[in-house]
Amino acid sequence: MDFQTEFKPLTVQPQEIEGKSFEVITKELGEHHFTEEQYPVVQRIIHASADFDLGRSVLFHPDAVRAGVAAIRAGKKVIADVQMIQSGISKPRIESFGGSVHVYISDPDVMEEAKRLNTTRAIVSTRKAIKETDGAIFAIGNAPTALLELIRLVKNGEAKPSLIVGMPVGFISAAESKEELAKLDIPFITNIGRKGGSPVTVAAVNALSIMAQQQG
Repeated sequence: MDFQTEFKPLTVQPQEIEGKSFEVITKELGEHHFTEEQYPVVQRIIHASADFDLGRSVLFHPDAVRAGVAAIRAGKKVIADVQMIQSGISKPRIESFGGSVHVYISDPDVMEEAKRLNTTRAIVSTRKAIKETDGAIFAIGNAPTALLELIRLVKNGEAKPSLIVGMPVGFISAAESKEELAKLDIPFITNIGRKGGSPVTVAAVNALSIMAQQQG
């Protein structure tokens, strides 16, 4: 069979494709422990990754969804650890409530300070973000060092984010940073293990912004 000429997609309409994908996800995921407010976040994480094991490993602070939606509706900033997350988040939805999405990792002063201190730009950009934001949502999908630094600042009382979406991917400190995040008594969304990354972190934030819009 000539794939190019014989294969026909079920649909080419974006909304219909998404709807059918969500139906498949719900069917294949089966029974789960997530609450009604948590499930839309997990559903979009699975949709972004096609990884049911990753979806099942997602952890929520009991107040995470409520706090995230409230922060978006209050116009709080969203801080991304890398440009890929900033690019993926639906800025029109965030901006419709007066918020904005920021990333500092490539700022000249961050690069200069990281070089001076012989540390990662992710750590320095996290410190800068804390100084310039109040009650922001932090979306960390790539840099475990950013997440660990944010956790340190929270423990020291120097940072009070509304929500931390911490799902960095990798082999060095990624799983450990998420274990530390799950110990905090502030709103967080994270997952167990090495998996994660920009697409699933973006999916979680976008799910929250959709829920914020649905509240009217």
